[in-house]
Amino acid sequence: MTPPLRLGLGLALLLLVLDQASKWWILEVLDLPFRRNIPLLALGPLGLDLTMVWNRGVTFGLLSGEGAWNQVALGAVALAVAGFLVHWLRRAETRLVALALGGVIGGALGNVIDRLRFGAVVDFVDVHAWGWHWYVFNLADAAIVCGVIVLVADALLRPQGGKPGSKKEAA
Repeated sequence: MTPPLRLGLGLALLLLVLDQASKWWILEVLDLPFRRNIPLLALGPLGLDLTMVWNRGVTFGLLSGEGAWNQVALGAVALAVAGFLVHWLRRAETRLVALALGGVIGGALGNVIDRLRFGAVVDFVDVHAWGWHWYVFNLADAAIVCGVIVLVADALLRPQGGKPGSKKEAA
């Protein structure tokens, strides 16, 4: 196993375990589906709550649907994307890219498990400010978003060239 693959899959596994443990705690220990909302932090107009949301769609509730086939289709797409990302991870050129890919893979798999178990993703982190609430999310969602941000930043900001046969050397 290549070092980038080992690093990325290690992070993916860690995030998957933490994500599923946090969802178990929210559902079984806190019983958030019954309690619905638990305020955690209020700093003037800023706040952080635990709020139970069953997300039947993808990011920000897009493509939501009630049917079982909708959840199977979304889960299959997420698994296909994770497979593509594992292939990319094998060839990751930097540790940062390997970690970013691991975050996206771990998050995607965590949400796929929810879809298979519950028919929806368990979302519960509710950040709000000045009466405006961001979309309720979970650890898997945060890992996906952070991983994608790092991948985009890497693609836009990492200097290209310097390797044999690169465009800069050919010029």
